[in-house]
Amino acid sequence: MSFAKRSLRGPQHDDDRLRDLGYKPVLTRRMSGFGNAAISFSVISVLSGCMTMYGFGLVTGGPAVMLWGWVIVGFMVLFVGAGLAEVTSAYPTSGALYFMADRLGGKKAGWCTGWLNLLGLLGAIAGIDYGAAAFTGAFLNLQFGLTPTPQKTIVIFLVILALHAVLNLFGVRLVSVLNSVSVWWHLAGVAVIVTALTIVPSHHQSARFVFTTFVNDTGWSAHWYVVLIGLLLAQYTFSGYDASAHLSEETTNASVAAPRGIMRAITWSWAAGFVLLVGLTFAIRDYAGVQGTSTGVPPAQIFLDALGPAGAKALLLVVIIAQLFCGNAETAACSRMVFAFSRDGALPGSHLWRKVDARNGTPRAAVWLSVTVAACLALPSLYSPTAYNAVVAINVIGITPAYAIPIYLRIRNRDSFAPGPWNLGRWGVPVGVVAVAWVAFVTVLFCLPQTRPESGGWVSVDTFNYAPVALVAVLALATVWWRIAGRDYEIPAVAADAEMAKIQDGVV
Repeated sequence: MSFAKRSLRGPQHDDDRLRDLGYKPVLTRRMSGFGNAAISFSVISVLSGCMTMYGFGLVTGGPAVMLWGWVIVGFMVLFVGAGLAEVTSAYPTSGALYFMADRLGGKKAGWCTGWLNLLGLLGAIAGIDYGAAAFTGAFLNLQFGLTPTPQKTIVIFLVILALHAVLNLFGVRLVSVLNSVSVWWHLAGVAVIVTALTIVPSHHQSARFVFTTFVNDTGWSAHWYVVLIGLLLAQYTFSGYDASAHLSEETTNASVAAPRGIMRAITWSWAAGFVLLVGLTFAIRDYAGVQGTSTGVPPAQIFLDALGPAGAKALLLVVIIAQLFCGNAETAACSRMVFAFSRDGALPGSHLWRKVDARNGTPRAAVWLSVTVAACLALPSLYSPTAYNAVVAINVIGITPAYAIPIYLRIRNRDSFAPGPWNLGRWGVPVGVVAVAWVAFVTVLFCLPQTRPESGGWVSVDTFNYAPVALVAVLALATVWWRIAGRDYEIPAVAADAEMAKIQDGVV
């Protein structure tokens, strides 16, 4: 009997399938299909990514590149999401990307993918929560006159991390509820922000300005180059949808719900993000003033110019709460990755991080490890403003290539790959090829210099792109630890390998 047919028997089959893959079910399945989609939507979080990176977009191409780049990148991410969703349906485990890579490409492929994915997730927590801290600092500046110094921003950041740790300790049911609320908060938040910016201010930019204005304040003279690096606003935002896969062991009907969750999250975010960017850009009053805002947050200046202090503070609260939802969802996804990787002996002290609370089925130690490492990643921003760029680099340069590895291996093993109930059929390979090509392309973009020193030359300390350093560091760490502990890394393989042998023999 094929897996596709067996998967339709009901929720109990989720645990049966997990046992087929070699794991004993220990997490609690309390997440619905909507909740699964909600966690990826919350992690993508257009009210986090678009808002945090909006100032970057103003410099690297301006309105035209931000908006049309969003359309193009969102379309291409659908290919990546579809390719990843298909493999997720076949291997619905908390390990997600690295488990897929191991099953399709062997231990070393799984190990490398796991480290890229883990470092990306840890960098994402740091980047999201630090961004939330920056927006909170802008709000406190407007409300109380507090100057958001690096020291104060770090304190806010640490408080936010602690909040997310505590919320995640209460179990997946609370995480699922918060993510479901997050979906409606994000959608309503985008609607409120765009409506307010449309109705209240008397001045708006023209459609010509919004959709055709090109701005190059990077220092590079080649416009085509600026257009390319300007795509990174959208590509940075469209990350984290692997959260649906990481929560699959806590989702009912995971072989269908998790892949659907990936696709729904991308589609919802694509639409909501475009509306948000259009609304923000129409409301710009003083372009240079928005870029050089004293709040440190360009969208806050747009709110202030368009709505005044009271309106700006109200909308900032909408954004901050959305960012808090986003960071909480990312903490959940990362902790499940820590749990799964430790379950297979891939992390130092794995016996500690794989423990699950008997009362609510939560990997509590993995939660604390996730937020602790995220805190350490952001601490250097106390001493250098460019350190935050390194945190973002760790996120995107780790997680983006990790998406492509299982898709590439699925293409390479097209004859032996056993699809799950959610699959692309004959379109699986063509979609996968496009997805892998796109990831390779944007990975190169992430490594290119984004701004040029005012004095000329190639790069300086303040304009250096840390993404290549982050990539080399992650791969070096993975290689060193492989030599130290790789022999203890063993994904359960008996049942899965037996099923694969049957497939290759034509039995299944």
